[in-house]
Formats: sequence, C-alpha cells, structure tokens
Amino acid sequence: MLLSDHASSVELWPLRYQFPAAPGDSYDGNWLVIGGKVTTPDGSWSFADPCLLTDEAREVTAWLRAVAAETVPATGRDAEGELSPDTWFVEPVLGFSLADRSEGVAVIRVHLSLEAAPPWQQGAESTAGVYQYAVKVRADTDALLHAAEQWDLALASFPPR
Repeated sequence: MLLSDHASSVELWPLRYQFPAAPGDSYDGNWLVIGGKVTTPDGSWSFADPCLLTDEAREVTAWLRAVAAETVPATGRDAEGELSPDTWFVEPVLGFSLADRSEGVAVIRVHLSLEAAPPWQQGAESTAGVYQYAVKVRADTDALLHAAEQWDLALASFPPR
C-alpha cells in the first residue's frame, strides 16, 4: 500500500508471518512482519517489524475505506497536546488518524513509533511519547480506495491461521 503526495510518502506491505511454521498458539501464529519505506522532507528510512496481527492488518483496510467514505472525523491534539491515532494496534508501532479533510482530500497521519520511527527519533518515545511522530499525507478518495485495494491484495497471502 502506498500513500503519497508531493511532500511525503509511506509504503507498507506484509513481508511474512513472524513464525513461518504456525505454532500451536493461534495468537503467536498470526503475527505479521510489516515492511515500510518512508520519505519525508526531513529524510527517508525503512523498517521491518512484527507489529500487526492478521486481524489488525485487515482493520487498516476498513479504516482507509471509512476515511474515503467520509465517516471518520478529523482529530487534533488532546488537552495535553498529545496525538492519538484513530486506529491503533497491540504493538504501538503503527497507527493511523485523520488530521483534516477539505474539498474531497483527506490529510492522513501515519503514526510511526518504536521500530518504525525515523532514525533521528529512535529511543525518543520515552520523552516524546508513543504515536507522537506522524507523517502527514494528502490523499483523495480514489487514492484512499486504491491504497485499501493494494493492502487487501497484499494481505491475501496471509490469512489468519
């Protein structure tokens, strides 16, 4: 899945199950290693981390489609100045939120923490807080639906086990 605009891009894809041979435990057997490639005006980096369960990965598609359908409200910082993603997961590595919407264009925040954070932010969560680094990407409805389709296609090889 690729979300990009003239300034930034975030590409995410499932690489493999964390444990290739499904362990007897269905929970451990459903961890996916997610690859990411991020480009911002501040720099570029990539990551690979077992940060989503198969069911959580499918929530990303639902969230993208809900944003495209304009049923997700935009959110800002809370009273303490913190960002909170609309969609977050067991491992606080990735998250998604809607920053703004106007004239058919959504501004998506892809929250990147811990192993997915940029190299200059690595280890900064203890002072900055998890989910506080986010890349904003502008996307119209067609781009959001295309990203959802790309993500679904990539996940087809990784059914829940």
